[in-house]
Amino acid sequence: MEDEEDAIEEAETEINDVRTSILEVQETIHAIFAEQMSSNGVIPDGVEAAEDPTYEVGSEAIIEADHMPGMYGAEATIAGAFDTVAYSVTYYPTTGGEPVENHKWVIHEELEDPGEAPLEPGTEVVLDADHMKGMNGATAVIESAEDTTVYMVDFTTTAGKEVENHKWVTESELSPVE
Repeated sequence: MEDEEDAIEEAETEINDVRTSILEVQETIHAIFAEQMSSNGVIPDGVEAAEDPTYEVGSEAIIEADHMPGMYGAEATIAGAFDTVAYSVTYYPTTGGEPVENHKWVIHEELEDPGEAPLEPGTEVVLDADHMKGMNGATAVIESAEDTTVYMVDFTTTAGKEVENHKWVTESELSPVE
């Protein structure tokens, strides 16, 4: 009986060690995503500040998008509001590997020599954006285009990680703080 209790106690200890390891890995993943979601806040040349955005700079909104883990439901502070065309793209990272499908969002001013907006789905472009590693200079294909107000936002992920100057969230991906 005592051997059985020792075995159970040893198994419980191992299970707790595994749980701790999983939590540490999750924490590391959330930290990496938060770092990738942040930017230096530099706005591309030619982007026009929104004249009458729904969410004013400095105001708060709830993020209703899940581009990256920890975004959905996070409370954001608006760091910038701009009228432009936002594209969902599939791009082929300059670092190699599998294509990144349906990345949201790249704005018209973050494309190399894009011509007149909006571009049609299926158009091949070169990205001049560094939202993610391997994105700048990557070849991409336009999946969709949306003429909208895009927002640069600061927020704390639902896992507690700070994100500054995240590019981009569209107006339809925000809701008022109640």
